[in-house]
Amino acid sequence: MTRRHFFRRGALGLGGAALASLSNTAALGAASPAAGPGATGLSGLPHFAAKAKRVIYLFMAGGPSQLDLFDYKPKTRGLFDQDLPPSVYADQRLTTMTSGQARLPIAPSKYRFSQHGQNGAWVSELLPYTAKMTDDMTIVRSVYTEAINHDPAMTFVCTGDQLPGRASLGSWLSYGLGTENQDLPAFVVMTPSWTGRTEAQSLYSRLWGSGFLPSTHQGVALRSGGDPVLFLNNPAGIDTATRRRLLDRISEFNHRTLAQFGDPETQTRIDQYEMAFRMQASVPELTDTSDESEQTLNLYGPDVRRPGTFAASCLLARRMTERGVRFVQIFHRGWDQHGNVGGDLPNQCRDIDQASWALVQDLKNRGLLEDTLVVWGGEFGRTIYCQGKLSRDNYGRDHHAGCSTMWLAGGGVRPGLVHGETDDFGYNVTRDPVHVQDLNATILHCMGIDNQRMVYPTKGLDMRLTGVKPHGPVHEILS
Repeated sequence: MTRRHFFRRGALGLGGAALASLSNTAALGAASPAAGPGATGLSGLPHFAAKAKRVIYLFMAGGPSQLDLFDYKPKTRGLFDQDLPPSVYADQRLTTMTSGQARLPIAPSKYRFSQHGQNGAWVSELLPYTAKMTDDMTIVRSVYTEAINHDPAMTFVCTGDQLPGRASLGSWLSYGLGTENQDLPAFVVMTPSWTGRTEAQSLYSRLWGSGFLPSTHQGVALRSGGDPVLFLNNPAGIDTATRRRLLDRISEFNHRTLAQFGDPETQTRIDQYEMAFRMQASVPELTDTSDESEQTLNLYGPDVRRPGTFAASCLLARRMTERGVRFVQIFHRGWDQHGNVGGDLPNQCRDIDQASWALVQDLKNRGLLEDTLVVWGGEFGRTIYCQGKLSRDNYGRDHHAGCSTMWLAGGGVRPGLVHGETDDFGYNVTRDPVHVQDLNATILHCMGIDNQRMVYPTKGLDMRLTGVKPHGPVHEILS
């Protein structure tokens, strides 16, 4: 043992003993690791009875236009090409893509809206399947954020901070609650193909990374083509028994290193090798959908038969839910319509509309929706004013942090509810604002977690997913 490791281990040991003698875990607001063989998650969690056991997060990367999908603004139809009044945007920050424009001309949605469900929710003609399940959903039209560019905005929604380095929502849930299936990861990510805008924002692994949490809690990404996980199969000439003996030998060395230095990442490496071995059997079974009925496949639509599509990813998400995966996140790209709403947005909606509806109906039919929370949304909304060339048939919309629409369905939220309102231009929230941190706190609440009490000490700070400001769940939308 080196001198450095000796003092570090000694300090940690004495500090931990002193801390344990002065206070208990509950007083600190953090949970301690669960004890016992095979235990997962933290002792003391959930903090209260959970309505949901798992989450499926459908992330529309790029910022879907709420004005063309959910937030109907009929008064703007008579204001085509008129300048947006400066009093509406006041001193709000504009992106550099439109801040230099001579005008901010109003671009009313070209799409028809109609009311659906018992609550009379307005939904665009672009989402006919989603419109059929408004009685299953809570639609939140007043979500707002603090970032107006894609990378910091997506990082903020997924990790609770605009800067990289924080733990993602799925990692927090994996750390706090563990998994219900020892043969699959607690947190799985999929990035399916899309048919909208050809160019799309990059997706970085930090969006599903574990940050300061042990790396065993980071999301495992399934590939959209070829083997779902690289190196899933044994090399030529290596059978399962040989691989098992090899891993056992490596585990012996890693356990020696762990005993000598006490580095938690060594334990993570041990756990990940074991998980990889179990996934060699569990992942092929998971991704083999040949046992699905024709009725189920038809529910998701024709794209479900093509691996790597959003529909195929939604079906896999349901199969993971059945197998106890704690958090599934599907990133669908191409929602950044700066100049071709009329061309790209319909394609994007065709990608996700039937599959999103089918996922909710499939879960409901199997009795899984009552304890599975489904979330749909992006990193921000779009502007009522046009970016670039404007016509009645086509227009572009810039980023807008002031308001966007998201919907939730399933465990923990009230069905058939429309929450929040925006002004006549869909630009400012006028009732029931919901910060993205409040949304994350709501997701944690549905899973039985108090966002203020689940903390992780690092670098002298008690870190929370929802940061240091007093954010909390949106109780009005909770069941």
